[in-house]
Amino acid sequence: MKKAIIIFCLIFPVVMQAQITFNPDDLNTIAKGERFANALKCAHKPAETTSAYKVSYYRCFWIIDPSVRQISGNVTVYFTPLQSGFDSLVLDMNLALVVESISYHNFPLNTFSHNTDQLIMMFSTPRPQNVMDSVTVYYHGVPPDDGFGTFVQDQHNGSPIIWTLSEPYGASNWWPCKNGLTNKADSIDIKIRVPDGYKSATNGILIATESIGGNTFYYWKHRYPIAAYLVGIAVTNYASFTQKVPFGNDTLKVVNFVYPEDSATAVAQLPVIIPMIQVYDTLFGIYPFQREKYGHAQFGWGGGMEHQTMTFVTNFQFELISHELAHMWFGDKVTCGSWTDIWLNEGFATYLSGLIYEHLDPSLWVRFREVRIQSITSQPGGSVYCSDTTNIDRIFDSRLSYAKGAMILHQLRWILGDSAFFTALNNYLNDYSLAYGFARTDDLQGHLQSTSGQELNWYFNDWFTGEGYPQYMINWSQTNDTVSFTIRQTQSSPSVSFFQLPLQIKFKNSGHDTLIRFNNTFSGELFKVRIPFAVDSLVFDPLYQIISANNTVNAVGEHDMKPGLHVFPNPARDHLTFRFGSLFSGNSGSVRIYDNTGRMKDELFPFRGQVEYTLNTTDYAPGLYFYIFSSGDYQSSGKFVISQ
Repeated sequence: MKKAIIIFCLIFPVVMQAQITFNPDDLNTIAKGERFANALKCAHKPAETTSAYKVSYYRCFWIIDPSVRQISGNVTVYFTPLQSGFDSLVLDMNLALVVESISYHNFPLNTFSHNTDQLIMMFSTPRPQNVMDSVTVYYHGVPPDDGFGTFVQDQHNGSPIIWTLSEPYGASNWWPCKNGLTNKADSIDIKIRVPDGYKSATNGILIATESIGGNTFYYWKHRYPIAAYLVGIAVTNYASFTQKVPFGNDTLKVVNFVYPEDSATAVAQLPVIIPMIQVYDTLFGIYPFQREKYGHAQFGWGGGMEHQTMTFVTNFQFELISHELAHMWFGDKVTCGSWTDIWLNEGFATYLSGLIYEHLDPSLWVRFREVRIQSITSQPGGSVYCSDTTNIDRIFDSRLSYAKGAMILHQLRWILGDSAFFTALNNYLNDYSLAYGFARTDDLQGHLQSTSGQELNWYFNDWFTGEGYPQYMINWSQTNDTVSFTIRQTQSSPSVSFFQLPLQIKFKNSGHDTLIRFNNTFSGELFKVRIPFAVDSLVFDPLYQIISANNTVNAVGEHDMKPGLHVFPNPARDHLTFRFGSLFSGNSGSVRIYDNTGRMKDELFPFRGQVEYTLNTTDYAPGLYFYIFSSGDYQSSGKFVISQ
């Protein structure tokens, strides 16, 4: 499809340029909307529903009048016990919902309890293991009004609307289901009854409508695995229109449900969804729900929500549309298996919206990365790994889960190269054990490693669980056609001792410039490179390939090119290596090692020009040690640890 995308852009440049916009604040707006929409639902995180059974299918019937904030109907749950002695079925169901009755094998099931936010149904005899069964729960009620969007009754331009937003734990606020990130239903059927004049929008494809006695019934079916939080419904007086996205000899329908007062804006802005889908199709494989549809339903909350096959959006802003579309691959097809790994949803969606700029308007691609880096480095700490899933601000942190999640993906691409990077992501999406299921960060790392042939523990330790970012100081000089420069690094957080990254430097003067990539392995490393013109300046990371900030570049005299020292591994056990960053300025150098009492333990004498010196530390007691490195008039110091 890549060729088709290029042709499209060439034929319609004026239309595309008019529609493509970049606003540095867009990502904060997207994250803020998602953060507020989920705030109270995270504060009241339910216990994980039992893993003693698997849900295979939901059949839902809901009666919705958008002018009245309530819901009624029934949900049939097809489940399979996974262990012997299975004598009760537990569903998540908010206590505000009233159970009218439960049907089991066409008979009333009266042995149930609903005294908490769980509905527990007891069977007279244990259900057989690995044999599918079903129950139907009839209920009604007014879902809790948490003020954060689980089940909302509102107005637009004087017309009523009801819509839902369940991420991460809110689905059970309005329907009985199995919440959590361990089980996707294989499929779902949804029938919605609304007063005539209103339309419903939800997951899957609309297979029929029927008008009876002043009400309209909408029949939707969805035949892909789906997590409970990705089910969403919206009902109002929608205007609708359909677009078609070509895929070779096939097409994908994009069905849009928009407010009548905004329909002209939607028709003008949404054509960009066509090349967006084609870009993602080219990079990550065909749209994951190709047999059905993609769609948008307008709703009243800031930002958007990636309900499977039917994204809910507040407006049709460019980055919001590309971000939510990206979730169909990363978030819906493959869903984070824990909210600690929310970046597998949000970091990917943020990065993919950047790839849309790269492919449809490259002039904005560098700016996209620059703005993300500015956000990440606005504070010194913070990891992509979300250690507190009860803190809504932390889960949906635009700086960490979104921007830093996106940029650690870009750094991986910068390290591994496009071929290995995109091949690994496609392997991740198509892994039989992950596709249409759940994944953790280790799963992604495994595919990146197996595809590239590189071990990446160091990278994920630094950038996923580690905090902060590097800051670089570069001193350089030129003699004839040789530019010599040292790269020193400090870190904004003590959690990482050194960020090992390939760096890009531009060497330039008024008439010439050249970009060169260097693999920086330790602080104080000396590089020499031949440049066939007189250099008047160096520009560090001009294309914003890495996360860094507060960098300085200084032209110095050749005598100021001091040696550096890198000590590893740290902590060490039976050996310690000293790697010297440049030729010593004198005839000799020395490294003195002291224990934590100040007593000198060793003195090493590496010879001039030596690159590495490995010290046997088997006789060193576990603990903290200090070293002083001297060479001529240069001296530096540091510390290392000998582990048990």
